[in-house]
Amino acid sequence: MLPYERFYRKRLMAKTCPVTEKRSLVGGGYSNRTRATQFNPTGKRRRQVNFQKKKIYVPELKRTVSVTLSARALKTINKNGAYATLKKAGLL
Repeated sequence: MLPYERFYRKRLMAKTCPVTEKRSLVGGGYSNRTRATQFNPTGKRRRQVNFQKKKIYVPELKRTVSVTLSARALKTINKNGAYATLKKAGLL
């Protein structure tokens, strides 16, 4: 193994919600003044997903499942049910 391969193997992919498949995005604040001049750049920032770590009880399995999901995925679970949503996402 070459020395630089060790560094690349340690790097992980961005965190992704398994239900909604949301991940972080890079966005920039861009004012009208920035368009007019090169001397006032605003730069970019990474917009993170609203991840929540929750324990969800699945009555069909009679057990609790610990998952890290986005807030939107939790609303989906409330609407469609825990078992159907997690099974469709491949978590069960």
